[in-house]
Amino acid sequence: MSQYQNEIKQAQAEIKQAGEGWSAISAEAVARMRLQNQFQTGLEIAKYTAGVMRRDMAEYDADASVYTQSLGCWHGFIGQQKLISIKKHLKTTNKRYLYLSGWMVAALRSEFGPLPDQSMHEKTSVSALIAELYTFLRQADARELDLLFTALDAAREAGDSAKETEIIAQIDNHETHVVPIIADIDAGFGNAEATYLLAKQMIEAGACCIQIENQVSDEKQCGHQDGKVTVPHADFLAKINAVRYAFMELGVTDGVIVARTDSLGAGLTKQIAVTNQPGDLGDLYNSYLDCEEISAEALGNGDVVIKREGKLLRPKRLPSNLFQFRAGTGEDRCVLDCITSLQNGADMIWIETEKPHIGQIKGMVDRIREVIPNAKLVYNNSPSFNWTLNFRQQVFDAWSEAGKDVSAFDRAKLMSVDYDNTDLAKEADERIRTFQRDASAQAGIFHHLITLPTYHTAALSTDNLAKGYFADQGMLAYVKGVQREEIRQGIATVKHQNMSGSDIGDSHKEYFAGEAALKASGKDNTMNQFH
Repeated sequence: MSQYQNEIKQAQAEIKQAGEGWSAISAEAVARMRLQNQFQTGLEIAKYTAGVMRRDMAEYDADASVYTQSLGCWHGFIGQQKLISIKKHLKTTNKRYLYLSGWMVAALRSEFGPLPDQSMHEKTSVSALIAELYTFLRQADARELDLLFTALDAAREAGDSAKETEIIAQIDNHETHVVPIIADIDAGFGNAEATYLLAKQMIEAGACCIQIENQVSDEKQCGHQDGKVTVPHADFLAKINAVRYAFMELGVTDGVIVARTDSLGAGLTKQIAVTNQPGDLGDLYNSYLDCEEISAEALGNGDVVIKREGKLLRPKRLPSNLFQFRAGTGEDRCVLDCITSLQNGADMIWIETEKPHIGQIKGMVDRIREVIPNAKLVYNNSPSFNWTLNFRQQVFDAWSEAGKDVSAFDRAKLMSVDYDNTDLAKEADERIRTFQRDASAQAGIFHHLITLPTYHTAALSTDNLAKGYFADQGMLAYVKGVQREEIRQGIATVKHQNMSGSDIGDSHKEYFAGEAALKASGKDNTMNQFH
């Protein structure tokens, strides 16, 4: 007996047990509604998706070609349409996630209006977006199953038993649109207790994976901005512990923590670390400070000094009261951050780099893997990188090193359209195309994400529509550029009433009121023009 038929049988038993008063309740309608509502709470989603992500991590450890991917989505509808597209074109959501970008929450979801990525937005807007994303993904499940139920009814009405059997099999094997979300908690929005409280909200909303960074929370900057300030390892590890406690308290024992280091681009620290003995974590953190050796007699008013290896050292303190690291120590600090985080509760690491360069990432990962052999990265394929220029310059440099003639190219101007059809540009594009595959194989990257792609796609598509519609194209700008393409490409939103849930509502009305139901999907619904 199929799962669908089992659900009907169970509902029949419950209705029969309740007695005559429930005689108007259809067991099949109950079964359909239950199948359309597979996940009843965000916590159920977090537990389910944590299991998905852990299986994917184990598969990657066995075979680095099976990496995972995601796109950042700033609204539930955008996340829903992404997953609908994946299922339509690729037939499965396997290894495809969602990314919740703190940058986009700040820029697009704050009641203050657009903000920079500096943790100034309401922290509850992060968990609210997680809940919104999963509301839309669950609605995508309900819609897709409702279409199958409608097709099942049509097959029965036509007496087509083979089609009926086929559709029931599709219902039984339906793949949910609900996938893991990697959720950005920035630097924790305060102290460790604040981090714990927000992590709980995020997990209760459905997050199975939380990404946290080692910046000072009240000085937090976007990973691609200047002025980043890191914290000593003890402070960061306390927040990793806080997230783990939140997962454990809520019963998501396999929840995933991604520890992000911004040390590659962060030249400042707010604190000198506490150290109890030479070579401990605090001492290692302080060893990267930019210091000068002084004598006790040379101390000035308010000077801060540390004693290290028998020497009295004065760290360089800026007018901002921040302390400066020595130039050129970024990679060493990144490696130490990653090893320390993985040894103290983090499951994966994130190294925020200034460019997409496999060799640079691999160099650090190789050092990390000398200590943590199965170290895995989440990597930001950032829109802040000029991918075209970066990869054309990488090819230019490789050709130069190999002795190939590059005299026809100006390295500083390789972004120019004049180079688009050259062999150099074609090789660069091929490197971009295979970047994720190659980086996963060579540099331990388990998950590739783009933080804010849908921010850019929304702007680009809106610009293309506006420039034609408000000029001489008028309605043709919409019809040609949007609606005609929706129809021809099979984009489900062309039937926007269906996408917003009108047919699901009609099904419910029929369950509730039978033939007396006033349904919206009759012959006069203009959506019928898009059959």
